[in-house]
Amino acid sequence: MAVGAGASLHVEFDVGGRGRRAGGSHVGRSLSRGVASLSVRSDASRRRSGARLDREAFPRPPACGDTVCTAWGCGNRHASGRRERALLPARVAGATLAQHGTGAAEASTVAGEKHAEAWLGRLRTRDVPVGVIGLGYVGLPLAVAFADAGFPVVGIDTDRDKVGRISRGHREVDDIDAAQWQRVLAAGRLRASTSYEPVRDVGVVVICVPTPLRKTREPDLTCVLQAVAEIAPRLREGSLVVLESTAYPGATEELICRQLEQRGWTVGRDVFVAFSPERVDPGNREFGIANTPKVVGGATPRCRQLAAALYETITRRVVGVSSLRAAEMVKLLENTYRAVNIGLANEMACICHRLGVDVWEVIEAAATKPFGFAPFYPGPGLGGHCIPVDPLYLSWRMRALRYEARFIGVADAVNRSMPQYCIGRIIELLNDAGRPVRGSRLLLLGMAYKRDTSDVRESAAIDVAAGLLRLGAVLEYADPHVPRCVVGSRRLEAVEPDADRLAKADLVVVLVDHAAFDRSAIARHARRVFDTRNLLRGIEGDHIERL
Repeated sequence: MAVGAGASLHVEFDVGGRGRRAGGSHVGRSLSRGVASLSVRSDASRRRSGARLDREAFPRPPACGDTVCTAWGCGNRHASGRRERALLPARVAGATLAQHGTGAAEASTVAGEKHAEAWLGRLRTRDVPVGVIGLGYVGLPLAVAFADAGFPVVGIDTDRDKVGRISRGHREVDDIDAAQWQRVLAAGRLRASTSYEPVRDVGVVVICVPTPLRKTREPDLTCVLQAVAEIAPRLREGSLVVLESTAYPGATEELICRQLEQRGWTVGRDVFVAFSPERVDPGNREFGIANTPKVVGGATPRCRQLAAALYETITRRVVGVSSLRAAEMVKLLENTYRAVNIGLANEMACICHRLGVDVWEVIEAAATKPFGFAPFYPGPGLGGHCIPVDPLYLSWRMRALRYEARFIGVADAVNRSMPQYCIGRIIELLNDAGRPVRGSRLLLLGMAYKRDTSDVRESAAIDVAAGLLRLGAVLEYADPHVPRCVVGSRRLEAVEPDADRLAKADLVVVLVDHAAFDRSAIARHARRVFDTRNLLRGIEGDHIERL
């Protein structure tokens, strides 16, 4: 990380609420909390201020008392007994209010409205600390966006190595703008932690943890459940909890609202819950958090209002929907739409090959129709954290309701078959050259799951590589974004796709169409090319075979 002249990386670890300052390369550590505060400030400015940055950035609400509300942004005096009623289980709270008559119920509603109004007031002045759970491709850019908008932010992740790198100023996710990252570091508004204790001091918690599939291809919500279990006992009254992780319709109600209600909170009055699906597209330089509309659904209209107000501080457009389930379904529809259409494109690639037709030519010609057609393109299979996974959350949920989501099942089967289909085509090409797979030298171009990203989650390229290794092929791979990767039980290091390597390979296989690959060099030096991504579009030659 580059630090400007006259400034040094300032790392603070909060120790039991007291804290200590560190200048230059000195780093203080806390084994009890493990919370690091990042800032880049001149040594002189630190001496002048003499202030604890992390305590300034994370102010506590009024101290708890018998009559002063401790909810975030409130501090109002409420009628005696309101606090006790709020802490009763939800089903008991209603009965208790009924016993006290409509006056008590109205007083409780008014108190909830005051919480929300005060919270919105603090939001306008960026006086609401934000906690982001999960610092991966979704969570870290979101944390940086909130910090850049002026909020004090703490990012929580159980990966100690990752937290350590972030605390040292390493920009962990390529999609984060370098200038924005430097601004956030300079302002000192971002902390990284392995502990959930900072949740006690925030007014917003956004959950951005992985929701993968189990080996049985059923939803694995372990990370969400663990996050909620850690958050619930530390949450302050009046806080907003937002789930961004993809889940099945009804998951936010079942996994978050019920947990909070079991602790005595009334959702929509004492705490607020919303779902806002992440729309991250790794490697996309055109669309990011600021210019991608944000969909928001709340457990109640007030929950939706607060969540919408929060996201309006970092994105240009917020789209509200009527419920949590509607927001959850939006995400599943978006990615099911893509999975099904990519499955159709992959099916067409197989059909066109049998018919002796170039599928890429067919798609490009069809795309000239100005209405009723949107082009999707084939490849060696699906990859990433969303499209291969999210539709199966929906089909799993529907099976529980005795409904078979047929399109999802067919598309999933086609897409999952593509790595093996590509291996079959590779075997044919080697056979045509009189070579068996075993012992053949193959150079694979690309190991990420998509163009211009380092993300290898669910990568079809890795599936193809693993299959070829099992058949005895001698593999090398080139990927400017993935310097090393694990394929099966083997750890591979990336190589440079120079003229010598291209010429020595029995077959060059294009698995990812990274912009950095030299198209003309590949076409000129490779003896034989199998292009699964149409990287060499417009370049003709008998030695080039397209998917």
